[in-house]
Amino acid sequence: MRKFDGDTLVIATHNTGKLEEMVNLLSPFDISLTSNADHKLPEPEETETTFVGNARIKAHAAAKATGLPCLADDSGIEVDGLDGAPGVYTADWAETPNGRDFNLAMERTWAALETVSAPFPRTARFCCTMVLAWPDGHDEVFAGVMPGQIVWPMRGDQGHGYDPIFQPDGYDVTFGEMDRWEKNKISHRADAMAKLIAGCFA
Repeated sequence: MRKFDGDTLVIATHNTGKLEEMVNLLSPFDISLTSNADHKLPEPEETETTFVGNARIKAHAAAKATGLPCLADDSGIEVDGLDGAPGVYTADWAETPNGRDFNLAMERTWAALETVSAPFPRTARFCCTMVLAWPDGHDEVFAGVMPGQIVWPMRGDQGHGYDPIFQPDGYDVTFGEMDRWEKNKISHRADAMAKLIAGCFA
């Protein structure tokens, strides 16, 4: 496994919430962190059907454009009663002609669950795959998971995306009710980042 030995890392995202979370998780290391916005990079089209495929597209596009090591992730929620949907299309379920509406996406998810005879609890998991890519084309891949269940109605106004309907295993509150930094310590992204740090930074 290749170790990261540089002093600058590009976080290949335009999502400010995701960027803040990843910067926080990497804060113990003495490296300069920049983002797609700092380098004026466009968002590449995500044409793959897997988390790792889309994370690779984003990481390698940024590494090629900047000549620097780049870290990207792709993440989403998989609902067992919906055969793993929305999965890699999690953000797509929120698309409207006026932009993304995650309240609508959560309503769509629950409505779909109500039409199937899935057992309770409505088990689900947040998934995250991180890809650390170098300009020479090499990459390392790390996957993280946070298991839980879908609850209704929505609860909480913290976090983002599907957080208000996701209750992680071992907790009686949703991600939407958790302090964001507490959530970030146990999230799917934190799980993937811990593996990345152990593999490439330790």
